[in-house]
Amino acid sequence: MQYRRLGRSGLQVSELSLGSWVTYHNQVNVTAAREMLAAAMDAGMNFFDNAEGYASGKSEEVMGKAFKALKWPRLNYIVSTKFYWGLATEGAGINRKNTLNRKYLSQAIDGSLARMGLDFIDLVYCHRPDPHTPIEETVWAMSDMITQGKALYWGTSEWSAGEIRAAWDIAERHHLHKPVVEQPQYHLFHRRRVEQEYARLYEDVGLGLTTWSPLASGLLTGKYRKGVPKDSRGARKDMGFLVKALTDTARNTAVDQLVVVAADLGCTPAQLAIAWAARNPRVSSVITGASKVSQLKDNLGALEVIPKLTPEVLARLDEICQPVVA
Repeated sequence: MQYRRLGRSGLQVSELSLGSWVTYHNQVNVTAAREMLAAAMDAGMNFFDNAEGYASGKSEEVMGKAFKALKWPRLNYIVSTKFYWGLATEGAGINRKNTLNRKYLSQAIDGSLARMGLDFIDLVYCHRPDPHTPIEETVWAMSDMITQGKALYWGTSEWSAGEIRAAWDIAERHHLHKPVVEQPQYHLFHRRRVEQEYARLYEDVGLGLTTWSPLASGLLTGKYRKGVPKDSRGARKDMGFLVKALTDTARNTAVDQLVVVAADLGCTPAQLAIAWAARNPRVSSVITGASKVSQLKDNLGALEVIPKLTPEVLARLDEICQPVVA
């Protein structure tokens, strides 16, 4: 496992990390989470991603109880969470969901700290941009979290380059804590934002990336080439919005060819996809997901594939995927 600086910050995160979207609470209980976190740490992972909105806060509770059971020194691991969606259990209060206003953010961080049983959270993200709250208000609120010692670094997730630039400029102008990282979707079929839209930000503001969905929600494993398997993520009722993309004919045709490339490299399609995302030097960490230890260990096999991604192999992947890249 290699470690990379989070943008221009001094924080070093493992090149592969473990996330909890969909799995924790829904598929993974505290016992299973403890086993996977232990296996991940043994393999060198030091960064674990969560969000307030995952399973309406239950994901944070599961991860927090697992941390408590593991009794790791707090200096040894990095944990993140994200704010914007609010909790379904809180009702439809206008200041409780889909917002980044100061009232919501000041209470959201306290809720996450309580659910995870932590004194501080290393990294907090604005989970989506909020067009109804001035960016200046959001920047001040996020910076205050750090000043108060409730968080150490902050960043954004799925913000446009213009929005990130605006937030950074406001922080610079007022001598506030700046956003250091963005968490965008990034995989073989979804790359323009990372590779083109954000291009100026890497050098100009030192933006780091912790990318999500390296397997395109499972599409790049090859399991959806003949439909939606009963035990897959796409078969879940709450994941129905993914089915159209997972069964896209053009992309699954490309996956057929990616399977061949993976075989030539002696790896699985999933390992190839994760390695491809991790080989980008702009990516600080690739967030992977797993519902059991065996999946986690299989994903870790991507580390051995990264050195095999020669310019010739990358050109071959580009030729296969370019027609359907977003």
